[in-house]
Amino acid sequence: MITILGTGRALPARCIRSDTFDERIGKPVGYLAETTGVAARYVCEAESQIDLAETACRAALEDAGVAPGNIDLILCGSAVPYQPIPATAPAVMQRLGMADGSAAAFDVNATCLSFLTALDTAARMIATGQATRALVVASEIASRALPWDRQPEVAALFGDGAAAAVVTKATTGGMVASLMRTYPSAYDACSLGSGGTRFDYHNDPDGFAAHAWFGMDGKELFRLASRHFGAFVDDLLARAGWARDDVDLVIPHQASPAALTHMIRQTGFAPDRVVDIIAEHGNQIAASIPFVLDVARRSGRMVEGTRTLFLGTSAGVSFGGLAYVA
Repeated sequence: MITILGTGRALPARCIRSDTFDERIGKPVGYLAETTGVAARYVCEAESQIDLAETACRAALEDAGVAPGNIDLILCGSAVPYQPIPATAPAVMQRLGMADGSAAAFDVNATCLSFLTALDTAARMIATGQATRALVVASEIASRALPWDRQPEVAALFGDGAAAAVVTKATTGGMVASLMRTYPSAYDACSLGSGGTRFDYHNDPDGFAAHAWFGMDGKELFRLASRHFGAFVDDLLARAGWARDDVDLVIPHQASPAALTHMIRQTGFAPDRVVDIIAEHGNQIAASIPFVLDVARRSGRMVEGTRTLFLGTSAGVSFGGLAYVA
C-alpha cells in the first residue's frame, strides 16, 4: 500500500465567468451558467501546461517536506500531453531541476482517470521495490480544441488546472483497494481524433483539421453509466471490505454538475460527503480528481483516519476508483 505525503494544485491567473461566453454564442446572459451548472473556469493565457505542472509539484513537495532530489519516480497522468513525443513527465522532471538519471519519468494515459491510474501504477512500483517516493501529477489545458461552434454547452464545462501528490510506502492506512473496468462499446462517445496517427496532417490536412475539436455524446455516456456504474461501485467497496456507511468522503471526477448529481443519486452517498467544486472550476479532465484531493486535504475534510473513495469515469469508456484511508 501507499500513503499520500503531500498534495498541491495550480490554476491559471485568468478566471472567466460563463456570462462572458453567452454573447459569443448568441444567448442571453446567464444561459450557460444555468444550462451547464458551471459558472466559472480558469483558462491559460501566458501559462503553459508545464508551468502548471511545476507549480502543483512544488506545492506537493513542500507539503510533503520532500526535496525534488529525493523523488525517484515521476508519473504524469494527463489526458492530453504537452506534445506527442517525448512524454510530458521528463519535461516536468527537467523543470524541477532534477539531475539526469536520478529518477524514472513517464506518462500514464487513461484520459480522465489518468491520475488514478498513475497513482495505482506508482503503488505497484513502490510495492515491488522499484521506487521509494513517487511524484504523481496531472496537468491539463482543457480550454484548447473545445467545440464552441458545434457544442457550446459541452465546451462550457471545461477549465484548466493541475494537481500533484507525493506518495510512498504506507506504514498505517493508505490505499486499500483499486478497480478499473472498461466498456469500449462507447469508444467514440467522447473523443479528440487528431494528434496521433489516426489522421495524417501531411497527407490529409482536411481530415486532421475536422477532427481537431473535442466532441462528446453526453446521452450515450449517461446511458452507459446508468447501466453499470452502481454495480462498479459495489464491487469496489467489496474489494475494500467496506459498506457504504463506512465511507467518510467521496472525491469524484468533476465531469459535470449533472454527472455529479446523477452519481450521488445512483450510488446513494450523502451529498455532504461528496466534494463538489465544479461550478467554479469546470471539468479539469485528469487534473480534477487530484485537484479535489488537495482541496479536501487543505480544507480539513480529509484528516487522519478518513475513509475516502476516489471515483471517476473516462473516455474509452472506463470506470475507476480507489479506496484510501488517510
